[in-house]
Amino acid sequence: MRRPEWYQGNIPWLLVTRGARSLSQAILVIIVPLYASAAGYSAAQIGLLLTIAMAGSVVMTIGVGFLSDFIGRKLLLLAISALATIGAFIFSLTTEFWILSIMAALTSIRGGGAGSGGGFGPFYPAEQALVAESSSDTNRNRVFSILSFVGVLTGAIGSLLAGLPHLLQNNLHFSIISSFQPTFWIAALFSLVTLILTLPIQEKHTKSVPGTARPATRSTRQLIGRLWLTNGINGIVIGVIGPYLTYWFVLRYHANTGEISVLYTVANLLTAVSYLIAPFVAHRLGAVRTIVSTRATSVVLMAVMAISPTFALASMSYIFRILVNSIGLPIRQSFVMGVSEEENRSEVAALGTLPAQATGIASPIIASYLQMIAETAPIWVATAASAINAILWSYFFRRIKPPEEQ
Repeated sequence: MRRPEWYQGNIPWLLVTRGARSLSQAILVIIVPLYASAAGYSAAQIGLLLTIAMAGSVVMTIGVGFLSDFIGRKLLLLAISALATIGAFIFSLTTEFWILSIMAALTSIRGGGAGSGGGFGPFYPAEQALVAESSSDTNRNRVFSILSFVGVLTGAIGSLLAGLPHLLQNNLHFSIISSFQPTFWIAALFSLVTLILTLPIQEKHTKSVPGTARPATRSTRQLIGRLWLTNGINGIVIGVIGPYLTYWFVLRYHANTGEISVLYTVANLLTAVSYLIAPFVAHRLGAVRTIVSTRATSVVLMAVMAISPTFALASMSYIFRILVNSIGLPIRQSFVMGVSEEENRSEVAALGTLPAQATGIASPIIASYLQMIAETAPIWVATAASAINAILWSYFFRRIKPPEEQ
């Protein structure tokens, strides 16, 4: 049976590596803050831990973006997978704060939020460029959407596995700390699987010699500048709605690991539908209108979550927000790669997301202090930032068309 046109070359391997990576990240994004809480650390300390993790992710992302053209995207993906494997395993061995912080940076827990499909982290610049060079303009939206679809399905499995500590404590009488260890081992295993499945990828990109790469053109610099502002604002949302949100559910609603695990599993499973319909929505509305309209709708749903009096209502609002927002996620990734010059794609992916990670660095620790003022304050800040982001996307990109819309 002949493979579909889009399912050729590196695409099958990029799909399975995204799946394995997303499963590992989905476990860690839930259990790392809860593990730190179980070890006795305060809200401020957990916010600092997540801030250190994001700072490490920023440094690694910049390195990947600039080194991809010189030493190869595949090699960097292998290195990131190796670090994630080591980091996830070491989590199981200690509760020492600074070791946890360093390991959180190496394992890129930022990429595992519900509905994200494992689409964020230091691997992002290398993976995005490989996907774009392995796809035609006609199929690019579809490939990015299916990539997110695979990631979110395996992320659902990871979210379900994150409930293992709760089961071990209640059914097998594990101590609180020891109940987390098997879950970290599973995360380490799938990071190792990611490394192994990266090996067959064939890189088409010709490596450059340092100092000989063509400087970015004016259009590339302008694109990066616009992404700096829009993504910088969005980093605030990511920093709060990412790993910190699991801790917010515990603080506000006294939810346990099992309840949060179920919530993230349901969110990931339902979001898979969003990723499947994303290419059809983009074909009908256009890429930019799809991105802006889904982000505007998610603002309303985030506000509803902030005022929800119970965990059940907050969970419903969160799930619907993820469903809507996820339609625009692969379209945004595809749009940015589509309007970027081929030789600068890794640089655009790295520099374009740098502000999001920079503002995301401070967001968890700021959120931890905001919740001391009011429990819902971090969510309201994220809601306002999301609204500003939607407005900026419309202003900056409404006249820019990707190749498939020209």
